[in-house]
Amino acid sequence: MKSLVCAAPGSLIVADRPMPHRREGDVLIRMRRAGLCGTDYHIYAGTQPYLSYPRLIGHELAGEVVEAPTGSCFTPGQIVTVNPYGACGHCIACRRNRPNCCVNIAVLGVHTDGGMCEWLAVPEASVVDAQGLSLDQAAMVEFLAIGAHAVQRAKPTPDARILVTGAGPIGVATALFARIMGVASVTFLDTRATRLAFVRDQLGFETIVVADDGAPEALRAMTGGDMFDVVFDATGNIHAMRGGLMHVAHGGTYVLVGLCKDDLVFSDPEFHKRETTLLASRNALSSDFDHVIASIRDGSIPTSVLQTHALTLEDAPRRVPALIAEADSVMKAIISI
Repeated sequence: MKSLVCAAPGSLIVADRPMPHRREGDVLIRMRRAGLCGTDYHIYAGTQPYLSYPRLIGHELAGEVVEAPTGSCFTPGQIVTVNPYGACGHCIACRRNRPNCCVNIAVLGVHTDGGMCEWLAVPEASVVDAQGLSLDQAAMVEFLAIGAHAVQRAKPTPDARILVTGAGPIGVATALFARIMGVASVTFLDTRATRLAFVRDQLGFETIVVADDGAPEALRAMTGGDMFDVVFDATGNIHAMRGGLMHVAHGGTYVLVGLCKDDLVFSDPEFHKRETTLLASRNALSSDFDHVIASIRDGSIPTSVLQTHALTLEDAPRRVPALIAEADSVMKAIISI
């Protein structure tokens, strides 16, 4: 079968891989769509933690059921997405119903080979019903679930002032689910004016700040000096992550959604005087997937706006470097398989 493989940093190829073997309890899926996300771009660049090469990439997935176990709720032809976070089921995180941060987690397309291929066999528990969604919409569920999970971690109140640092897909997903939760005040901070224009003009977020030398004063001015009740970092940039603490109000919460390889260091006096609540948000739970799918079904998520680019599996080795170079104008690119 045709598969999109990152052979080494900077080397993306369409390779011929063996068809998967459906084991007992697995569902065989004919893959149809796969979203490209920051993780895939980082794999290509060689900056993704937890990864070895070569790697068949892809974890934002949509396809059609081909074969399912006897008695399964899944039937041939059914549109599904995949929860790509393979958990061990017995570690401390799994025992506490937090498989998204399983000690032995194996994420498709990162720790193990992923789904940018023609066929995929996964345990039935990893398959998520996406009936009522298009294939393109089903391929967006996973990245949206990352944002939904981050908001659920923070549990902001409707009157909270929220700052989202990073107006890429994960930052946008976070802001959308904060809005769905009822939060009225969401501010975006980003270095890229094009991304900020997108969230303002296409998604209706009105409070936008370009991250430059004047940004700290602008943020203080718009909050009357209080700063923000909840700050979500969705940049994965160590400098932004270190600086984000200064945007948190006293008594506020700082949520790290982005991930990078570097050591994260804060000023302890700044951290303590705020009595800051510091949260990491990793992956998503099944309940987050359900929340996303329900939100797409009821029209709360403007998926047609979020998908800005489309390409084929065969075109990916040529197009991915260009998408990285044009990142300011790319929100979500989806590969047809």
